[in-house]
Amino acid sequence: MKEDTFSIAVIQASPVFMDREATITKACKLIIEAAENGAKMVLLPEVFVPGFPDWIWNVSAGQMGLHQQLYAKLLEQSVTIPSDATDRLCKTAEQGGIYVMIGINERNSGSSGGSLYNTLLYIDAEGKIMGKHQKLIPTAPERTIWAYGDPSGVHVFDTPLCKVGGLTCWENYMPLVRYSLYEQGVELYLAPTYDESEVWKASMQHIAREGRTYVIGSCMVSKKEDVIAQCPELEPFYESAGEWINTGNSIIVDPNGDIIAGPLHEEEGILYAEMDLNMLRGSKWNLDVAGHYARPDAFELTVRRDTRPIIRDKERQGTIEDETGSEKEE
Repeated sequence: MKEDTFSIAVIQASPVFMDREATITKACKLIIEAAENGAKMVLLPEVFVPGFPDWIWNVSAGQMGLHQQLYAKLLEQSVTIPSDATDRLCKTAEQGGIYVMIGINERNSGSSGGSLYNTLLYIDAEGKIMGKHQKLIPTAPERTIWAYGDPSGVHVFDTPLCKVGGLTCWENYMPLVRYSLYEQGVELYLAPTYDESEVWKASMQHIAREGRTYVIGSCMVSKKEDVIAQCPELEPFYESAGEWINTGNSIIVDPNGDIIAGPLHEEEGILYAEMDLNMLRGSKWNLDVAGHYARPDAFELTVRRDTRPIIRDKERQGTIEDETGSEKEE
């Protein structure tokens, strides 16, 4: 039987920009801190390892040589699943007895190894990888960095504590994807992001109230001096920037849409809150958008959960393909 209440945590921190191993060391330290303070589940920001490629908003597309130079650095410092890097995160989760969800830049190691995904990695409290979610649609110039994610990763994990799942940054503005999580009964809705805006906070409150779910939004903070120290070639593009490139505003919201922790602004830190499943269940009395407040006789959502890799080995003996691509006997 699930506990009715337990502690959840949101980490707002800066990565060691473009340094995978140092960033994971920092992440592990923060995860243990959250665990020692009683948290059972913890979320870290969007692409925390090895950081968000903020230059895409400042360097013009025509600066191809610089883009290639920066992408090469990012690719080299990104994460393969599984690897020594993920093993370190898994061991830390096991040590702390805490569920860890963390944003990473993921290499497409199953094929060319030359492309990246914006990935949310799920690790259970026993140190095992539960799964991953790749951001479905990178936003605007993000498409120069990340490939489109695999839709089979739009998944809610049923853990001994609660049902947990989430979406990254602006894919939270995709109503059908959001609804697919509601239909799967999500109770702890994760929203790692790089969006620091006031509107984003309002969106987190809306999603919590709409889905009758706890929402935890973890945003990265980033200082100009830290970015320039690692990538001095970017200095001319940040002349007008202030101390903070990104200010954070991480937040925790309850199923009524009320903010119960945060927002945390222009600082690193960890937010904590108690998650009350009994309160969540009660909130469904007057609104359950994937239950009594739905009209399946009028509206229907089809979700394809199968993985579709670029290359599929296929046994062709004894079969031919018709014009639609489906197989039939010869």
